[in-house]
Amino acid sequence: MEGDHRAACLTAYLKFDWACSFSSKEEVGSPDSFCIKPVDLNHFFEEDGKIYGYQNLKITIWVSSISFHAYADISFESTEDGGKGITDLKAALQNVFAENLVEKKDEFLDKFSSDRQYVKSVISTGAALKLTAANGHNGDSKFDPKEDTADLEVFRIVGEPVGHLYSRLVPFVLLLIDGSNPIDVTDPRWEIYVLVEKAIAYQEDSHPNLIGFAAVYRFYRYPESMRLRLGQILVLPPYQRKGYGGSLLKVLNNVAVSEAVYDLTVEEPEDSLQHVRTLIDVQRLLVFGPIQAALNSVVARLKQENFSKKVHFCQCGPPLSAVEDVRKSLKINRRQFLQCWEVLLYLGLDPIEKYLETYRTIVSSRIKADVIGKDSEGVGKRVIDVPTEYDQEASFVMYKSLNGDATNREMAENRSNQEEQLRQLVDERMKEIKLIAEKVSSLKHR
Repeated sequence: MEGDHRAACLTAYLKFDWACSFSSKEEVGSPDSFCIKPVDLNHFFEEDGKIYGYQNLKITIWVSSISFHAYADISFESTEDGGKGITDLKAALQNVFAENLVEKKDEFLDKFSSDRQYVKSVISTGAALKLTAANGHNGDSKFDPKEDTADLEVFRIVGEPVGHLYSRLVPFVLLLIDGSNPIDVTDPRWEIYVLVEKAIAYQEDSHPNLIGFAAVYRFYRYPESMRLRLGQILVLPPYQRKGYGGSLLKVLNNVAVSEAVYDLTVEEPEDSLQHVRTLIDVQRLLVFGPIQAALNSVVARLKQENFSKKVHFCQCGPPLSAVEDVRKSLKINRRQFLQCWEVLLYLGLDPIEKYLETYRTIVSSRIKADVIGKDSEGVGKRVIDVPTEYDQEASFVMYKSLNGDATNREMAENRSNQEEQLRQLVDERMKEIKLIAEKVSSLKHR
């Protein structure tokens, strides 16, 4: 890691340049070792995200993919207190790596031998789960669940071992998952699903490699069922873009179905995760018999009728019986099903170019209802702050203006802004739907 130096090289904005992951001590320092792309570490250093007091500072962090211990190689020409002290680099790095940070290089190298079977010891406490091949084809695309799963295993870790394992993995969560926070490992309802590459049977010193993991929360739903919520999922950098994330999602789907939970949800999924999730769910829905009649009926009506621009998504959405069937059988919740339904309609309206205007109107209507809601009906409504000796943020008055040019002008400006935002959201959603639909179609013909 190197910084852009400020104030006569005494202040540096920190940028995480390289974190090298090694599977053996011989790889440490080798140009062939795997290096993670730049990750921002600013918020771990001081309150203002700066490092103070170092001349030509360089930090290289080495991470073991065997035990997940880390060692920080720190070098600099000199230090000088320029008025804001000298940043305690060790304390800042421990905010990320905690007890995983090893002080001495020799100790770090020794971990490759002493902790060589760490992953094996972890999975020995878990339950092996069935890992079935995906419908897709393995390739470079991030949308492809991995097809060849013969060398893979998935284990569910519960109870006390969850905390021990997660404490080793939490630095990757903090560094590689945007906006993430550590899970509460003292809560017994957290489970960790680990995806590992099997050890080579005929090699004595061979060990399983941890490829990725998912943290899932199991919670009660009244009156007598359980729900699963995917809180975090991460494929370690050396294995990304190879379909492993999709394989983990498929395992979670299988768990939800086999254990008859109420549904499986995902907590604030990133765009890339949502793409993979939707791709998998659309493929499941395409062969789910109970919804086919309803889907075909809506598609046929869209092809026959000339909808006006006032068409509403609810007119083209799935019936409540289909929503419930999907939840009960596939454990896909309503919100996710409606996302997939749009893709299913796109696939059904073939050739899509002929019905594109109608289809865009449907998507626009749904997004408008989700984002804008009933705001457009609140003509003349205004909110103003009211001074108070109590809670300033909670003190306001809403009133409705029956006339007034100023209010009308504000409403016109807001409406114009809303229309532009709506257009951008629809454009983004249309691109996303097209991408998923094309991918699903290509997988069907392989």
